[in-house]
Amino acid sequence: MEESRHIMTSTTHPKHALFAGEKAFPVLAACEHYAGSEKLIGKAMDLQLEYGPVFDVTCDCEDGAAAGQEREHAAMVARTIASDRNQFGRVGTRIHDPSHPAWRQDVDIIVGEAGSRLAYITIPKATSPRQVAEVIEYIGGAAREAGLARPVPVHVLIETHGALRNVFEIAELPGIEVLDFGLMDFVSGHHGAIPAAAMRSPGQFEHALLARAKADTVAAALANGIVPAHNVCLNLKDAEVIAGDARRARNEFGFMRMWSIHPAQILPIVNAMQPDFAEVEDAANILVSAQDADWGPIQYKGELHDRATYRYFWEVLQKARVTGMGLPDEARKRFFGP
Repeated sequence: MEESRHIMTSTTHPKHALFAGEKAFPVLAACEHYAGSEKLIGKAMDLQLEYGPVFDVTCDCEDGAAAGQEREHAAMVARTIASDRNQFGRVGTRIHDPSHPAWRQDVDIIVGEAGSRLAYITIPKATSPRQVAEVIEYIGGAAREAGLARPVPVHVLIETHGALRNVFEIAELPGIEVLDFGLMDFVSGHHGAIPAAAMRSPGQFEHALLARAKADTVAAALANGIVPAHNVCLNLKDAEVIAGDARRARNEFGFMRMWSIHPAQILPIVNAMQPDFAEVEDAANILVSAQDADWGPIQYKGELHDRATYRYFWEVLQKARVTGMGLPDEARKRFFGP
């Protein structure tokens, strides 16, 4: 009896052994690429096929739709998301903001026609928890009307004074997967009190008002099991500048995802967001040994490890995988399949 128990529990997967009964933290690609026109969305989806699902594509209705063409644009986005080009199911959309008359139309068309393939919906320019809750409720109703078997994850842009003031309350709302920080609109909302230079590095990380806003957004997200996503880099093609911004966002502020607005930004962001390879190797070795020990305490390199550190290292492995890093064979086979 004891031997059979050991055999059964020693193969328990980390997500069952370490997080039973808890809300799973989203494991998402480290880069989210924005595209507005049909041509640019198609190019992004082709790159996704080439690179693999190491970045998500966001079809932009807010800035992508010409005035008066909102319905046609939403229909194009729905067709694209529902098409065979969306092979990984990692294409989402940003709808119009809650004050715009087209936001409900965006939801109705895209969820109604492509909801089963839709990765997420991003809500821009939210100003209050009540407003976000209204949009989330409407998205849920559209999903039920479309007969979806799952809720549509929601991303919320924190880019207004009201949203930042209530960011912890917003993060407590159900169904939110990502909090995005929107730098440009946030700076613009300060009426010149924050200089334009702070829209790029190093100012965007060092200006006190921006550092506070970014830190609060990350803290609210992580306290509620939500992924914090960093704003764009205005430099479109200098890989060193782009990667530098991604590293500062990740290492100094805790952001786990970053926007891209040009194809040349995608790989520098993904690579900069990857975990350290030595830490990935340690994570793999620790988790393999932990599974062999039925997830009880172990020693590794003279240090004690238990479920608290196992949880950390399991997230390291998952992040390595979604950023396209190669994993040690034994850990890859045990935890992610052949």
